[in-house]
Amino acid sequence: MNVINIFLTHELDGSFDDFVHDNTRFIFDRLTSDGPHRLLEGPIWAFVDWVMDDLAGLEMCRRLRADPRTAEAHITIVLEKDDHEDRRRALRAGADDYMVRPLSRALVLDRVLALQTQQSRRLSQRFELGKLSIDLAALQARWGNTPISLRPNEFRLLRFLVENPNQILSRNDLILGLGKQDPRIDERTVDVWIGRLRRALKAAGAGNPLRTVRSMGYVFDTH
Repeated sequence: MNVINIFLTHELDGSFDDFVHDNTRFIFDRLTSDGPHRLLEGPIWAFVDWVMDDLAGLEMCRRLRADPRTAEAHITIVLEKDDHEDRRRALRAGADDYMVRPLSRALVLDRVLALQTQQSRRLSQRFELGKLSIDLAALQARWGNTPISLRPNEFRLLRFLVENPNQILSRNDLILGLGKQDPRIDERTVDVWIGRLRRALKAAGAGNPLRTVRSMGYVFDTH
């Protein structure tokens, strides 16, 4: 089944439950000024309020465009009123189009479904960080020219870690990031994944870029 991610910067009038239509699952989620907090698989649609609680909507647009994970997202700015100057500023900041409040679940889905027929935005199929490269289409990671032998969970874990380099990620962060919270898995399972990932990286000549921070979590070091 295909997946489409729908992020909103405010509470939606209606359920945030997933919506399934024509072999596609639409996943709703909140978007904060820190950006997404989970692994992103599939196209991204972001609905950004003109005024957020802790950030201007224009700055949020710029951040989304600067983040490799969301650079190709379809961004809709949500205006307080239909103002020509506000629309112009939103488009210059990186928005693709606009809507005027109030929003509802139905309106958001209608917009996404309508625009889907006109365009298809996709995440980059390749991610590189130093000697590490991740080919999403081939589900293959390499250190230099050496393939890294990984199981599916460890492959997704590596991708999530390198998308958030030099940050301490707790076991819970990793569980949420990989979408493993439903049904819930034991946090110690993360330690097993980390152990397998470490061994695979070492076998490929990458050394040990995964650092354990006692009582806090793990960091993928790039320094």
